[in-house]
Amino acid sequence: MDYSKLDFGVDGDSITAGEQWSYHVFKRLGFASHHNVAIGSAVWYKRTLTCSAGSVTTQDYNDPDFAGFSDGWLETDDPDELQKRANNCAVVHIQRFLADVKSGVAQKPDVFAFAMGTNDDIHFLGDADRALTGKSLENNENINLFTEAGAMRWCIQTIAENFPDARIFVLTPLQTGNPEHNAKIEKQISQIFTKVAGAMSVRLVDCFHNSGICEKFELKDAEGRYLRDGLHPKENGQALEGAFAAAEIGNHLF
Repeated sequence: MDYSKLDFGVDGDSITAGEQWSYHVFKRLGFASHHNVAIGSAVWYKRTLTCSAGSVTTQDYNDPDFAGFSDGWLETDDPDELQKRANNCAVVHIQRFLADVKSGVAQKPDVFAFAMGTNDDIHFLGDADRALTGKSLENNENINLFTEAGAMRWCIQTIAENFPDARIFVLTPLQTGNPEHNAKIEKQISQIFTKVAGAMSVRLVDCFHNSGICEKFELKDAEGRYLRDGLHPKENGQALEGAFAAAEIGNHLF
């Protein structure tokens, strides 16, 4: 296949933002373009966040007063900063991606990859079976965008509806140096990722079990074999995940 004629779109969190694993995929396969809307600290779903000054709820990207995004994560009482953090989710990232394509900033993707979930709260996973009910996204009360299941279904279907020729991939989070965090991710994979990706007929890329990054060789809060702080890949970890993802994507493009 001539990948040089294909455009690559990507969304994710801090493990994806900038030129990390997806950039390695772009270079290895030789895609024509690489448009990455990932932002650190992102989650799949919309949120309501609260501080001493009050509460804020995720806006839509096309709202007239859209506040922007922030990758901040430290405690804050600044409602403007909190609003930007609430906006930092896959649902709004995809709204931004669509706007970028419409404006010509990005090309229509032939391949699109999601890599989310590391920062998601286990209490907001939702019910995958309910989130998958019905055919349409419009007026579908079963799709709760404030849950991982609902947001994942919405994001995948939105890309599929807007770019019907695109091949879509969903990457699971990586193993970290923290066994408790890894248990949370495994629950997400079994309850949400596998069900939603399977039902939406998109390829699930299991980076957690198959990328080569393993908790046994990583530390909880310090530098290990592939992770610089027990969570974020170093350059060798980015290259390793990128090589694995490139093989999966290359092998499963029709």
